[in-house]
Amino acid sequence: MNFATADLCDQFEDRVRVVEGPLRDFGGRPSFHGRIETVKTFEDNSLVRACLDESGQGRVLVVDGGGSLRRALLGDQLAALAFEHDWSGLVINGCIRDAAAIAQIDLGVKALATHPRKTLKQGFGERGVSVRFGNVDFVPGHYLYADQDGVVIAETALL
Repeated sequence: MNFATADLCDQFEDRVRVVEGPLRDFGGRPSFHGRIETVKTFEDNSLVRACLDESGQGRVLVVDGGGSLRRALLGDQLAALAFEHDWSGLVINGCIRDAAAIAQIDLGVKALATHPRKTLKQGFGERGVSVRFGNVDFVPGHYLYADQDGVVIAETALL
C-alpha cells in the first residue's frame, strides 16, 4: 500500500501526531505502517526478542530504549527474525547494529544511531505499555505510518 506521511498530514491534520526528533532510516523497507506494539527497556533487548519471536501480523514494534546511545537494541539476527515473523517494522528510541545487513532486509527500521555493542540480557523492561518520545505518546493498538519524511501516529487506521 503506497502512502506518504506528508499526504497523511495534509489529509488528516487533526487526526495525526508527528514524531519529532532525529530518527534515521536503516531498514530495507523505506515506508512501513501498522498497529503499534511497544516495549520499554534500557540497554536490554530481551523483551524485543520475545516480541519479534511472535507473529507480528504486520504490526510495528516501537521500542523506547530511553534514548541510550551505549548499546544496540536491534541487530541483524533480530531484524531477520522480525521479517520472518511478519513484522512491518521497528521504531527504536535507541541504537541498532549490523546496519549494512539490516539495510538488505525487507523491514522498516528507524532508530537514533548505530553502536557496535550488544545489549545486556536480563529480562528487564515492560511490554504493551504506552511510551513517550519524540514528543508523542505511542499507545499499543494505535497506528504508525513511517517513510523517508518521518513518522506519524493516529488513534485509528488512516488507510
